[in-house]
Amino acid sequence: MKSIHQLLGLFGLVSLAMITSCSSEKSGDNPKAGIEKSAFGTLADGRPADLYTLRNEAGMTARITNYGGILVSMTAPDKAGTFENVTLGFDSLAAYEKGSPFFGALVGRYGNRIAKGKFTLDGKPYTLVTNNMGNHLHGGTVGFDKVLWTATPTDGNEPALKLTYTSKDGEEGYPGNLAVTMIYTLQKDNALRIDYEATTDKPTVVNLTNHTYFNLTGGVKRDILDHVVTINADRLVPVDQTLIPTGVLQPVAGTPFDFTKPTVVGSRINDSSDVQIKYGLGYDHCWVFGDSSSSLKSVATVMEPTSGRVMNVKTTEPAVQFYTGNFLDGTLTGPGGVVYAKRSGLCLETEHYPDSPNQPAFPSTVLRPGQTYKTTTVYQFSVNK
Repeated sequence: MKSIHQLLGLFGLVSLAMITSCSSEKSGDNPKAGIEKSAFGTLADGRPADLYTLRNEAGMTARITNYGGILVSMTAPDKAGTFENVTLGFDSLAAYEKGSPFFGALVGRYGNRIAKGKFTLDGKPYTLVTNNMGNHLHGGTVGFDKVLWTATPTDGNEPALKLTYTSKDGEEGYPGNLAVTMIYTLQKDNALRIDYEATTDKPTVVNLTNHTYFNLTGGVKRDILDHVVTINADRLVPVDQTLIPTGVLQPVAGTPFDFTKPTVVGSRINDSSDVQIKYGLGYDHCWVFGDSSSSLKSVATVMEPTSGRVMNVKTTEPAVQFYTGNFLDGTLTGPGGVVYAKRSGLCLETEHYPDSPNQPAFPSTVLRPGQTYKTTTVYQFSVNK
C-alpha cells in the first residue's frame, strides 16, 4: 500500500504562488477539474502544512489546508460570470497560527459553548478547558482548528479531500479516544459538501461544524449588512450575558430574529430593545429548524443583491448558529491587505444546540462506543440574475 506522500505525489505539485494567485477570474478561463497540492508553510514546531486546491469543471475553487481543516478560500461566480473569493481568511499559515477568529475552521470536539467548561456524563463529572468568558468554546484552547490533520486527496470531476485525526482521551478535558474523519467534496453543481464521521472508545460528547465566514460581495468589498438571509427556523435558543443558553426555546415571530422570510441582515441587527441583540452585539445565536429530522434539508439561503450570488445551505443537523462577525474589529487583514472590520463576514455553523451536555431537554450530543457520529452540510452557490 502506498504511503500518503506517494499518493499525493500522483496528483503533482503546483507552486504556492499559483495557489494564492488572483481570486477573480472569468468562467471558461479555468483548467480542468481536479485537485492540486502545494506547501503552505511550516508550523512553529517544525511540521510542514499543505494546501489543497479543489476545482470543478465550472471553474469554482476551494482551497483547504490540513492545518485545522481550514477552508482558506472559496470562489463563486457572480451574475457576470466572474469568480471571486467569497470567504474570509489569511494567505499564510503563520497568520492562522498567530491567531484567527476561527476563519474557515473545522471546529471540534464541540462547536459552540459549554457552560463553565463542565458537564456530567453517566454520573461522572468532566472539566474542560475554558477559553471564552469562563466557558468552553469551539473545542478549547487547542481544538480541532489548531491540529495537523492527515490528508488524503481524491482526484476527478468532483475532487475531494479526506482529513483524519484521532483526539486522544483527555484532550482538552474530553473523555475517550475520538477518531474523526471529515471529507470536503467540491461538486459539479458548485456546491461544497462537508461530511463528518466519528467513533469513540468511551462515552463522550461531539458537535462538529465548520466556521467559515462568508461575504458574497466577492473579495469583501463591503460588509454583510446588505446581504438578504432566510433561515427556515421558527425558534431561537436564547442566551444569558455569557452567551450560554437559558434552556428555554423562544419563538422568533415578532422579534429581530425572524428570518423565516428573506430579510436584509442590517435591517434589525442593532435593535437594542431586544436583550438578545444586546447580549450578542448583533446576531450570534442558535436557530432551531422546524424540520428536526436527520435528513439532508435546505435550511438557509443568503443572497447578495449587487453580485447576484446566492448561497443555499443544506444540512442533516437540527440547528444553525448565525453569527454576523460582531467581534471583528479591523485589526486583522486578509489577502491584498483587505481589512476585516466589524461585520465583514457572516457564519452559518450547522450544529446541535450549544451547551447540550448540560441541557437534558436539548437533543443529545452523546456518542457511545459502537455508535458512529455522522453529519453532512452542503453550501451550494448559484446566481440570481
